[in-house]
Amino acid sequence: MSGFLAFLVPLVFVALVVILALGITTLLRGGPDRRFSNKLMQLRVVVQGVALILLLLTLYFAGRT
Repeated sequence: MSGFLAFLVPLVFVALVVILALGITTLLRGGPDRRFSNKLMQLRVVVQGVALILLLLTLYFAGRT
């Protein structure tokens, strides 16, 4: 389980950075894409929560062994 989480955590963090970069880029452009930027930022919050949970699970399982 710990090995799977060790693979999954960096993947989620990369996704988080990509979503954040897309959201900021869309926000800076302005125009009609403001709703899309808002949706990206909402998605970022969700992915950030998932990343935090996965990180805590990784630390938990690493401490058990």
